[in-house]
Amino acid sequence: MNPSLRQMRALVAVARTGSFTLAAEYLHLTQSALSGQIKELEQLLGVKVVERSTRRVQLSEVGRELFPLFDKMLQDLDGAMADIANRKALKKGMVRVAAPQMMSCTLLPEVIAAYKAAVPEVQVKLVDCPVEDVSGRVFSGEVDVGIGPERDPTAEIEAQMLFEMPFVIVFPPGHALEAQDSVSWADVNQHPLIALQGQFTERLMRDMSLREQSLIPYNEVTFMTTALAMVSAGLGITACLPYAERMVRLYGLQMRLLTQPELTRKFFVYTKTARSLSPAAESFTAFLHEFVQARQLPSS
Repeated sequence: MNPSLRQMRALVAVARTGSFTLAAEYLHLTQSALSGQIKELEQLLGVKVVERSTRRVQLSEVGRELFPLFDKMLQDLDGAMADIANRKALKKGMVRVAAPQMMSCTLLPEVIAAYKAAVPEVQVKLVDCPVEDVSGRVFSGEVDVGIGPERDPTAEIEAQMLFEMPFVIVFPPGHALEAQDSVSWADVNQHPLIALQGQFTERLMRDMSLREQSLIPYNEVTFMTTALAMVSAGLGITACLPYAERMVRLYGLQMRLLTQPELTRKFFVYTKTARSLSPAAESFTAFLHEFVQARQLPSS
């Protein structure tokens, strides 16, 4: 049988105060209760840990050996419990969030800034990465939360929908599409389309084919910022989602809703199924949903 926490605290208190009376006051115990815990410890160990006399109380040789060990164990335990309490109260903690490059330079900085103003003690670490890497970083445990478009479901990753948005077409001022209130996909194929490589365009082309439409990219690039820069240089047009409006405006470009058909893309918050979120991660995820809802981001 091992010493109990109460017995260890009793020995440490006696060692620090050199008095049963003061130690009992410190632990909010009666003196008899404190003496009982010291006696229980001595019975458990089979040796004396405290030398008692009418004039003073001092530790025995064994007591002096145990004191620094017990003291460190209790400090480590108290520190760990205080840390847990602080995390639960959101007085400290870190949330690691993975998101695609475009979302990482438009929507998420706004969310993180608003969250920091509300919960300043929690740090949010943003990991910008290719969209195909988001769920993989969640699965590996590199991040707590991933945000990205819909992916094929897996048992290891839980997905909670964040929003659904229609596609828009982006073009420079003075473009032929500027006179139209909305743009059809058939109109898009009349101009050089700069699309994104990978699943973004693959899923878009699949959706188009299901509606017996075609999509013919003129050029494919890795990042949406590259596509926007090319559009700004007059090299073509590109399709994106409305949450990127701030970056679109930064490049001096314009947007129109894409119709006939109106295609949408769903974005999800991804977490690892077998891993419980920390209080900080739960708090940030809830804040993210509230922020998006309050902003009333365009949806289908």
